[in-house]
Amino acid sequence: MENEIKCLDKGFVRLVDVMGDDSSIVQAARVSYGKGTKTVNEDRGLIRYLMRHKHTTPFEMVEFKFHVKLPIFVARQWIRHRTANVNEYSGRYSEMKDEFYLPSTEQIRTQSVINKQGRADETLPSEHTAEILDSTQAHYETSFELYQSLLEKGLTRELSRMVLPVANYTEWYWKIDLHNLFHFLKLRLDTHAQYEIRVYAEAMAELVKAIVPLAWEAYEHYMLNSIMLTQGELSILADMLPPTELDVEQCLKYGLSKREAGEFVDKYNKIKKLSSNE
Repeated sequence: MENEIKCLDKGFVRLVDVMGDDSSIVQAARVSYGKGTKTVNEDRGLIRYLMRHKHTTPFEMVEFKFHVKLPIFVARQWIRHRTANVNEYSGRYSEMKDEFYLPSTEQIRTQSVINKQGRADETLPSEHTAEILDSTQAHYETSFELYQSLLEKGLTRELSRMVLPVANYTEWYWKIDLHNLFHFLKLRLDTHAQYEIRVYAEAMAELVKAIVPLAWEAYEHYMLNSIMLTQGELSILADMLPPTELDVEQCLKYGLSKREAGEFVDKYNKIKKLSSNE
C-alpha cells in the first residue's frame, strides 16, 4: 500500500495496511442487528444511522496501520490516545538520527494570552524569528555532537540519548480501529490542537477518507462538523425559537433524508418544551 504524505519538514504518514472498508461496517451491523436492519436498503443509509445514533461497534471492525515519522514532542502528545497499538523506534537498540524539527518562520509566534497551552496568531519580529531559528539549529547541532561523543566514549545508547532535544525525530507503527481513529481526529483536527500534530491528523484524514468514503461522509456530518449544546444553551435557543410548528417536509429541502428529518423534528419539539414561556 505505502501511501505517503509528507508532514512538517522531515516527517511523514504512510498507510501501510488496512483491514476492512465501508462494507465491513455494514456487514458487522447487520450481523448484530439481524432482521432489524433489513428495512435499511442502502449501505450509506445504514452507516449514517449508525454514526448518528452512536452505534460505534461496527466501526471498530475496520483497522488502519500507519507508519509515522514525527518529532518526539509530538509523539508525547499523540501517545495520550491510549486506544491504539504502538511500536516505536528504540534509541536503546539503535542510534538516533541527526534529524530535528525546525519550524517554519510562519510558526514562530507569541504565546496566546487566551489559550495558556497554545500560540497566538501574532508572529514575532523578523529579526527575532531569524535569531530563534539560528540559535535553535545551533543547539541541535551541539546536542547531536555531544550525543555522538558520548557514544564514542563507550557510553550506552540508552543513556547517551538523554542529551537530545524532544525535537529529535522518531518513528512508529500505529494501529487503530476506525471508531477510535475518528475520536483521535475529532480532537486533533480541531483548530485549537497544536499545529504540529494537526498536520499529521490532516494527512491521516486524507488517507482514511479514500478507504471508507461513506463512513467519512457520515463522520463529517455527525461528528466532525457538529457541535454539542448544553442544557443552558438549549434553553436559550428555546426562548428564541418562533412559535411556528416544524414538519418533516420543511426539512427535506436541506438535504436530510426522511428519517433524519423526522429525528430533527423530534429534537426541535424537545427544545421548544424547554422554553421558559411554556
